Amino acid sequence: MHITRLILLCLFCSILLPGRAQQPATDTARIFKAATDIIHRVPYCALITLDEKGQPQARTMEPFPPEENFVIWFGTNRNSRKVGEIKNDPRVTVYYQDESGNGYVVITGIALLVDDPEQKEKHWNEHWARFYPDRSDYLLIKVIPKTLEMVSYQHDLTGDKVTWRAPHIELGKRK
Repeated sequence: MHITRLILLCLFCSILLPGRAQQPATDTARIFKAATDIIHRVPYCALITLDEKGQPQARTMEPFPPEENFVIWFGTNRNSRKVGEIKNDPRVTVYYQDESGNGYVVITGIALLVDDPEQKEKHWNEHWARFYPDRSDYLLIKVIPKTLEMVSYQHDLTGDKVTWRAPHIELGKRK
């Protein structure tokens, strides 16, 4: 008798109470395409580092187009605060805002400081010559991504209806 009542109670609750059913898993390829579309349309992004007190510090950066698996490169001055912050704590966030205001991409990862001449030649913009006349202070930041989160209304990729959790991928776990 108890089991019958329990089954009826569960059935009653499932009919009357709003469900919290999970949305079907979003296709990884769709997320990658939408994120790539946004990133390639946006000339600047925000690089967020952590200062010595753990306070996030954001600055506008001009990234190079991402490589495979969203590895992102930036050029910077080796004497900048962000270089010291990365030396102290390499965890970073990169934020791209869709210019239309209808989406964004957030990549979290680990930043590496790269002073390799070959990479510096590969990752160079001529319009930076006025900032680095002899390139002696030019240094690269390479972001190795761990997670990618994004929203794009244009691509019909939005957050969960209950939690608002955006579509996301654990890049470190991809095969």
